[in-house]
Amino acid sequence: MKFHDRPSRLTTLAVTLCALPLMASAQNYKALKTTDHGVDIVRLTDAAHGIEVSIAPGIGNRAYEMKVHGKNILHLGAPDVAQLKERPGLSGIPFLAPWANRMTDGGFWANGKKYTFNSGLGSVRVPPNGIAMHGMVSASPLWEMTEVKADGKSARVTSRLEFWKHPELMANWPFAHEYQMTYSLADGALEVITTVINHSVEAMPLALGYHPYYTLPDVPRDQAFAHIPAKTAVVLDDRTVATGEMKPFDLPDSIPLKDRTFDHGFTDLIRDKDGRATFSVEGEGKKIEVVYGPKWIVAVVWEPKGQNFICFEPMAGITNGVNLAHDGKYPQQQTLAPGATWRESFWVRPSGI
Repeated sequence: MKFHDRPSRLTTLAVTLCALPLMASAQNYKALKTTDHGVDIVRLTDAAHGIEVSIAPGIGNRAYEMKVHGKNILHLGAPDVAQLKERPGLSGIPFLAPWANRMTDGGFWANGKKYTFNSGLGSVRVPPNGIAMHGMVSASPLWEMTEVKADGKSARVTSRLEFWKHPELMANWPFAHEYQMTYSLADGALEVITTVINHSVEAMPLALGYHPYYTLPDVPRDQAFAHIPAKTAVVLDDRTVATGEMKPFDLPDSIPLKDRTFDHGFTDLIRDKDGRATFSVEGEGKKIEVVYGPKWIVAVVWEPKGQNFICFEPMAGITNGVNLAHDGKYPQQQTLAPGATWRESFWVRPSGI
């Protein structure tokens, strides 16, 4: 090799070596369109942390698995995703909109007007007690993927549901709007980003939320502990509907789940300097943290008897808050102005699994 050749070759080698960490980082994250038991899905992978997240856009854009070193920390509630599609009960991370949990009196109030649900359209079911549950899109096939991407920072998928295009939805919630949802897997945590855009000429109540089901693999519930960072509990009536009253929440910081059940709402969440509130369930060295962004102002915690899961449900308001706001009993009800956009995240962060 001639002396004057060396700078060129050394420069090429240096450039190659500098590129190697970036290439390795990019290979860590993957976002793949594929199928699971014949169902179209997107799978996000964070190889460095051993995490795979599977999302079924055609089942309400639901994340139904989050495997950590092969162990699923989301309760599926069905033998596989094909059977979930056949009978789409709540499981995984279902999105509840335009309202979460219960809406009473067969409809809702907004901007001084009463809107009555039409159950004959098939988009909402109103039982004889008049309490409509969990909105209209928890298993909707109307989501459209707009981006599936992986790079050196994350693996992610974004989907959109243009609510305003569908008459059977608009008839029961007559506000032209759309949802955008991004699942982003990065640094060992799953971020769920929700965006709502109000195309209407009137303000739209925000009553949406999620109903995620978390389970600690191989840990019996009697060996698990929960952390609920809240100062205030929501008072419920005998229908598990909020009354508008509140009371202090005074359980210990680490709550044993043995011989205990939860089906309660909480507000006045205890937050860090960034406005985030961290819920958790842990046992036998394993832990799942669920972190709420500032606009998720309410948490419903559900942990029924005889089941090995717990739900930390991020909510934009208390159960039936839209109607309680009309009655002057819930001044914290969020609304979205005409033409405005609402956006917030929550994160799922496992450790020790």
